[in-house]
Amino acid sequence: MTDAMLPLLVVVPLLAAAVGVALPARVTGVLSVVVPLATALGGLGLLVATSDGKVLVQQVGGVVPGIAIPMVADTLTGLLVLVTSLTTAVVLAFTVLNRESRLRFFPSLALMLLAGVNGALLTGDLFNLFVFIEVMLLPSYALIAMTGTWRRLGIGRLFVVVNLLTSTILLVGVGLVYGVAGSVNMSVLNGADHDDPRYRVAVGLVMLALGVKAAVVPLHGWLPRAYPATSASVMALFSALHTKVAIYALYRVHQVVLGGDLFSGATSGWTWLGIAVVCTTMVVGGYGSLGEKMIRRNLSWQMVAGVGYILLGLAIGTRLGLAAGLFYMVHHILVMGALLLGSAAIEHVYKSHDFTRLSGLMRREPVLAVVMALAMLSLVGFPPSSGFFAKVGIVRAAAGLDDPARVVVMVVIVVASLGSLVAMLRLWRDVFWGPPMEDLPSAGHGEPCPTDFAVGTRAPRRLVVPAAVLLVASLALFVVPGEVWEVTGRAADGLLDVSAYTRAVLG
Repeated sequence: MTDAMLPLLVVVPLLAAAVGVALPARVTGVLSVVVPLATALGGLGLLVATSDGKVLVQQVGGVVPGIAIPMVADTLTGLLVLVTSLTTAVVLAFTVLNRESRLRFFPSLALMLLAGVNGALLTGDLFNLFVFIEVMLLPSYALIAMTGTWRRLGIGRLFVVVNLLTSTILLVGVGLVYGVAGSVNMSVLNGADHDDPRYRVAVGLVMLALGVKAAVVPLHGWLPRAYPATSASVMALFSALHTKVAIYALYRVHQVVLGGDLFSGATSGWTWLGIAVVCTTMVVGGYGSLGEKMIRRNLSWQMVAGVGYILLGLAIGTRLGLAAGLFYMVHHILVMGALLLGSAAIEHVYKSHDFTRLSGLMRREPVLAVVMALAMLSLVGFPPSSGFFAKVGIVRAAAGLDDPARVVVMVVIVVASLGSLVAMLRLWRDVFWGPPMEDLPSAGHGEPCPTDFAVGTRAPRRLVVPAAVLLVASLALFVVPGEVWEVTGRAADGLLDVSAYTRAVLG
C-alpha cells in the first residue's frame, strides 16, 4: 500500500455504488461483497506499510501541506479499515443470502456508506471529517426508510432529526475552531494554543457532537429506539460503522487536536468527568436490556454499554488504556455483528425477534444456538473469547489510576458486566431454552400460537455461516491475542506521540 493509493479506499466504493445502480440485482449483490473485501485487503496493506511507525499521506489536489485535503493513514487507520470493511463484507454477504440485497439501490447505498466510513477514517481535516460523516449519513437515511418494520418512517424521522442537529453542532464547532485557530487541519491544530478557552470551547462542541453520534449517556436515547426499527442486517451494518467512526473521531480529535492533555492518565477534574460519563454509559447500557422483550432491542442497549468500555480507555489516557480501548472496539465490532446476524437468521425463518414468540430454539437450531451462546459469552467477557482479554486489558489499565478512581472503575466494570450477564441469560432463557414454540400460548388469547413455520422448519445453514464467520474472527483474538495487542499498542503509541503524524502531514 502506498500514499497515492489512499484515495482509492474512498473512490472505489463510490464508483462501485454508481455502477451498481445500472447493473442487475444479482451482479450488484456480488459487487457489494467484493468491494468491501478489496478495501479490507487495503486495510491489511496499511497495517503492513505502517508496521514500522511510518505514516502514509496523500495531499489530495496537490495543494501545499496544511491547506490541501490530507488523507492520512497510520496503524490505527489501517486496523479500523480492515475490521470495518471485513464486517461490512460479511453483513452484505448475508443480505445476498437472504435476498435483501435485491431491494432497489440497497447495495449501492451500502457501498456509499462504506465510502463515507473509509473517508472519515482517513481524513486529517476536521471539516472533511464532517463531510465524510454526512456521506455516511445520507445513504443511512435511505436504508432505514427501505428496511425494517412499519415504524421505520417515524424512527427514520428520529434518526434524521438527531443526526441533523448533531451535524449542525459539529459544523458550528468546526467553524469556531477555524475562527480561533485559523485552520481545520488536525496536524496544524496540534500546534495551536490548547490553553485558550475559546479553542477549548470550539473543540468541546466538536467532541459533544461526536459524543451524541457515539451514543454516550445521557445522549444515547436515540440509538435503542432507532436501530432496532431497521432490519437486522442494516442494524449490524450500523453497529459496525456508525458509532465506531464517532468513537474513532473522539480518539483522534482528543489526541491530535487537543494534544491529549484533557485526559492525561492523572485523576484531574477532566479525567474524573470522563470516567464518570463512560462509567455511567457502561452501567446504563448493561442494565437497560433488562426491560426489553425483543432480541435486537436487548442487544441495542449492549451496544451502548460497549461505547462506555471503549471510551474508558480514552478516559484513562495511558498507553495501556488506549490500547485496551482499541482492542475492545475490535472485539465489539465482531461480536455484536455475530449476535445481530444470528438474530437476523432467526427473524428470517421465524418472522419475529420477540421473546414471547420464540422458545426452545436450542433444540431446533443447535448450530445457531452454539454461535449465539459463544457470542453472548464473549460480550459478557467470559473465556474463551475476545471479550475476556478485552476486559482484562481494561481492568489492567484501570489499575494504573490513582485511588479512589481505580476502585470506582473496577467496581463499575464488575457491576456493568453483571448487568450484561443477566441480560444475556434472560435472552438465552426466553429464546433458546423453554418449551417448543408450538406449545406457546398466543398473547392474550389462550390459544396455541400459529405454527405454520414451527414444525420441521430450520434456519438454512447458509444464513448461519455469516454469524459464524464473525464469531470465528472474534475467537481468533482469544487464540492469538499477542499479535492483536501488538497492533493496538502501536496504534496507542501513534496517538500518544503524534509527532510522526504531524510531520508526515505538514512535510
